[in-house]
Amino acid sequence: MGDTLEFNEIYQEVKGSWNDGRLRFSKQNVVYKSNKTGKVDNIAAGELNLAQWRRVCLGHGIKLGTSTGHVYKYDGFRDTDFEKISEFFKANYKVELMEKDMCVKGWNWGTAKFSGPLLSFDINDNAAFEIPLSNVSQCATGKNEVTLEFHQNDDTEVSLMEVRFYVPPSQTDERQDPVDAFAQNVLSKADVIQATGDAVCIFKELQCLTPRGRYDIRIYPTFLHLHGKTFDYKIPYTTVLRLFLLPHKDQRQMFFVISLDPPIKQGQTRYHFLILLFSKEEDINLTLNMSEEDVERRFEGKLSKNMSGSLYEMVSRVMKALVNRKITVPGNFQGHSGAQCITCSYKASSGLLYPLERGFIYVHKPPVHLRFEEISCVNFARGTTTTRSFDFEIETKQGNQYTFSSIEREEYGKLFDFVNAKKLNIKNRGFKEGMKGKIDEYSDSDEDQHDAYLERMKAEGKIREEGNDSDESDGSGSDESFNPGEEDDEIAEEYDSNASASDSSEEGGDSEDEGAKKKKAKKAKVVKEKKERKPRKEKKQKDTGGPKRPMSAYMLWLNSSRERIKAENPGISITEISKKAGEMWRQLGKDEKEEWETKAGEAKKQYDKAKKEFKESGGGSTSTSKKESKKSGGKKDEKKRKSAGGDKERERSGGNDSFKSREFIETSEDSSSGSDRKSKSKSKSKRKKESEEEEEEAVSTPASSEPESD
Repeated sequence: MGDTLEFNEIYQEVKGSWNDGRLRFSKQNVVYKSNKTGKVDNIAAGELNLAQWRRVCLGHGIKLGTSTGHVYKYDGFRDTDFEKISEFFKANYKVELMEKDMCVKGWNWGTAKFSGPLLSFDINDNAAFEIPLSNVSQCATGKNEVTLEFHQNDDTEVSLMEVRFYVPPSQTDERQDPVDAFAQNVLSKADVIQATGDAVCIFKELQCLTPRGRYDIRIYPTFLHLHGKTFDYKIPYTTVLRLFLLPHKDQRQMFFVISLDPPIKQGQTRYHFLILLFSKEEDINLTLNMSEEDVERRFEGKLSKNMSGSLYEMVSRVMKALVNRKITVPGNFQGHSGAQCITCSYKASSGLLYPLERGFIYVHKPPVHLRFEEISCVNFARGTTTTRSFDFEIETKQGNQYTFSSIEREEYGKLFDFVNAKKLNIKNRGFKEGMKGKIDEYSDSDEDQHDAYLERMKAEGKIREEGNDSDESDGSGSDESFNPGEEDDEIAEEYDSNASASDSSEEGGDSEDEGAKKKKAKKAKVVKEKKERKPRKEKKQKDTGGPKRPMSAYMLWLNSSRERIKAENPGISITEISKKAGEMWRQLGKDEKEEWETKAGEAKKQYDKAKKEFKESGGGSTSTSKKESKKSGGKKDEKKRKSAGGDKERERSGGNDSFKSREFIETSEDSSSGSDRKSKSKSKSKRKKESEEEEEEAVSTPASSEPESD
């Protein structure tokens, strides 16, 4: 047997919700780490004195008890794990893993036993259920009745609100009320905050960012009391997960962040982080409300009765001693400006992102803490609003995505090196080289992983380029603007807000000439598009009165089999008939299909013979004459269009043609458009007559006269 036993997907019940994690048994200790919060339970091997194996709702579970009175329960084991865990406990912990059955009778009367932090309701010496007294928020007594109220967990769909116990009157001991004795046992271990006694110390008028306002912080031995003008919060030290001390980017202020689980509540708002803001220049002289002997005995040199220094140092030092947790500070990361944080935006507000040794934390609205072990991958994406910034995306293993936007592109190199050193999975690896202009290296390194965000940005860039006017487009690539070595002039060129100096000097600042040139260019473009258009394909006209095409072998078979299919499948629809027939036709053998193919061949021969006779008798001549008339009419129209287009081009290019006098131009204009000047009704009637005459000529013209019309 090895030195350790490790199990994944082991669950721990926390106020009604199951949190999964990893459990490891080693010779020195038992360690459990929650995947959700990262909280670690470390049980020394020498403290274990109880181990029970029980059948629970999630398979099998282990209940561990320590000599200090703590109880730990872990569920999610298989039945086959019992033997190896039992042998490991005997060999290393000298503790026997006992099997303990739970009572499933469903009775509602039994014996209440208080064993450490648990209230066990036993029936015939078997536990029916157990209540962790740390989950109790309130205990109320009545006549022969005790009511327990519980802390609520926002992560659970169904929560246990309260439990009522009926306590019968005692017949033996009349000096002590059994109801009061029951309530005292509950309150001794319950998480009921009672502000009894004096505070260890008080910090007045501290600036708090979340929840916002100025609060007096009173430090008690077991909890923290925030007293404000509007709200009061009592925070037990058991709910504190982590402490952070973070320097502000201006180097004049400090953030002190307290991570809480469960969070403090105000109505429907949950505060998972308590963020205090201090000035580095603010000092304080602090005196603890305890004797020197008590301070030495309680805090073992971590604190002294009289202390002085910066305010943020005193608060962090007192909290570290009372909560008994380490304070996390930024590591070796330094940004472009030398600060240990990066200015960015998350959701709608601006804040600071701190790369830590084991995660990222963003302050302050809303605060976000992401551990490296819960990060699936990170992504560097170009900014959506400007080319001078980029976005940093973090995707967790649970599928949540956090986007920190508007980061200055000068910070890219430092952040990329930090992420690379921490061996985080970069979704678009090679993006650093792409930013520096090495396009080949970027494309080669990005082939393994598809970047959907980059593809979307390229598509949007193409749409924007197509939507812009041809005069405003500069020909630059959509991705070049993200390179760090670019100049600011490219932004002006993209929108073409300023004309170049050479153009303005050559043209002499004449805006009317420029407008005329633009109009001419647009007209020429329209003419080219008209020339490139292809003529429409004419539809083939069927010969009226001609023989019908023969049916295929499948259609002949379908007509003969349709009634049989209907009879075999009553109520079948038309579409289902065709599907069924197709399946049946595919299943037919070659011999059966050959019979219908011969019938189809005979029908084809008859059709060819009938079509030949139809053509010899003069069928189909009317349709051919109509086609030829359309062709001749179309050619005439083309000639007219060409002549009209040529006249317009000659008018535009005035210097190329020979000189014409003013009288000649006026007479030609009068001859061509005199009818329009007289009256519109006459011109319309004239056009109608001309079109009717052309149609009559086209119909009456035989096929042999087609070359003459050209």
